[in-house]
Amino acid sequence: MAIKTLTLVGGISRNSLNKKYFRSIQELSIPHFEFETFDISKLPFFSQDLEMDPPDIVSEFKDLIREAQAVLFISPEYNRSFPGVLKNAIDWGSRPYGQNLWNRKPAALLGASPGAIGTFGAQHHLRQVMAYLNMSVLGQPEMYFNASHAFDEQDRLTNEKTKELLLQYFAAFEEWIRLVGERTEDREDLYPSEGLEDSPMTH
Repeated sequence: MAIKTLTLVGGISRNSLNKKYFRSIQELSIPHFEFETFDISKLPFFSQDLEMDPPDIVSEFKDLIREAQAVLFISPEYNRSFPGVLKNAIDWGSRPYGQNLWNRKPAALLGASPGAIGTFGAQHHLRQVMAYLNMSVLGQPEMYFNASHAFDEQDRLTNEKTKELLLQYFAAFEEWIRLVGERTEDREDLYPSEGLEDSPMTH
């Protein structure tokens, strides 16, 4: 059975490298994964004024998180961090207090950049947030993608080595998802079902 994987792309511009990257991943027809996505640019700014009675678009987003067996983040790097639009989506999924939907979800990180270090800073900053949210993040392999000459005029990924590395990456992610599932079943008492016990988010 395919692993239902919610994919959140942090690049929202029309010609986003990370949108192209995600489309290339979909075109690889990676075994055992079913990728779903959501346009995070449609979410309103998070506000505690709205969290108890959120707009329908937020409820739709939260349903996708609940249904997902794993989460894939594909993010550009802005100022050695990830975009605010992605942080906004993460915040919506973590609230209200005690209802952290990211809790225990297996997760992986990718990102494309025209720069030489290929979203290294963004991924490592995002890892800090994911660790706090109690997500089970794939540690190895890491993959940083310099996409400056990666796509042809039809926005197709042309580098065969990158395609090979992606297949290896998702094989590792599949194994990680399996291990996380087994660990959670064996040690259920270590994972509180209500989510975060103490959140620093205030008014």
